[in-house]
Amino acid sequence: MGQKNRLSDLFQILFLGKKISAIAMTEPEAGSDLQGIKTFAKKDGSDYILNGSKVYITNGWNADLVIVVAVTNREAKSPAHGISLFLVEEGMPGFKKGWLMKKMGLHCSDTAGLFFEDIRLPASALLGEENKGFYYLMNELPQERLNIGVHALAHCEWAFEETRNFVTQRKAFGKTIAQLQTVQHGLAELKTEIAVGRAFIDQCISLHAKNQLDSGMASMSKYWPTDLENRVAYKCVQMHGGAGYLWDTPIAKMYVDARVQPIYGGSNEIMKELIARQIVGGGKKK
Repeated sequence: MGQKNRLSDLFQILFLGKKISAIAMTEPEAGSDLQGIKTFAKKDGSDYILNGSKVYITNGWNADLVIVVAVTNREAKSPAHGISLFLVEEGMPGFKKGWLMKKMGLHCSDTAGLFFEDIRLPASALLGEENKGFYYLMNELPQERLNIGVHALAHCEWAFEETRNFVTQRKAFGKTIAQLQTVQHGLAELKTEIAVGRAFIDQCISLHAKNQLDSGMASMSKYWPTDLENRVAYKCVQMHGGAGYLWDTPIAKMYVDARVQPIYGGSNEIMKELIARQIVGGGKKK
């Protein structure tokens, strides 16, 4: 009950916006392959000594509280059976924020590298049970991937409306460019693809609400909409012409922000691997 009360207090503070949180998974040599992480929490009596580093951590620079994914059993029958989650708070001795990364897009959030040098963590810093961290994360991944897909579709719909408004006002050859057949066909293609994507995402949301969104469908809900978002962004910038290449044009910002979508949350190449695994594995749903 002690940890539950502590977590309840911490989450209430986060929900009220009094503190910023981050989750530290990715490492220099372990991205989509979470089982390849090297950050290690060694048991020392009832405490743990944490050492390692993380990269590309969203909110890492401003975070007051970080959930750190670390190995706790190097002798486990598989890496997945030896990973745990720890709560590391700002100000703990040995917790260092390495550098604020300069990104191509998504300037609204910070991304940083984090270092952990002999941080002594009390048993209460362990989140959940020891060596169960990988499975806690896996249980939440379908929702995370669906969430990315939902955002991608929303961005597509926004970009479409932004572009439609632009082409109905921009004039060339004595008429708006919306009257050009090539622009009309481009808009028709975008509208169709976005409508198809929206129907699929709505289906995935319905499945998730019933706790029926499996790994394959969750992977599809992440990879296809984020690929679509990048296709939509490319075509919308093209329809804006020179204006689309100006940084103070909203569509230009959307274009660079979209590029990371197929990368984080598990790269789209990994998403295809998970989908294929379900297909060639006899259709088993995991």
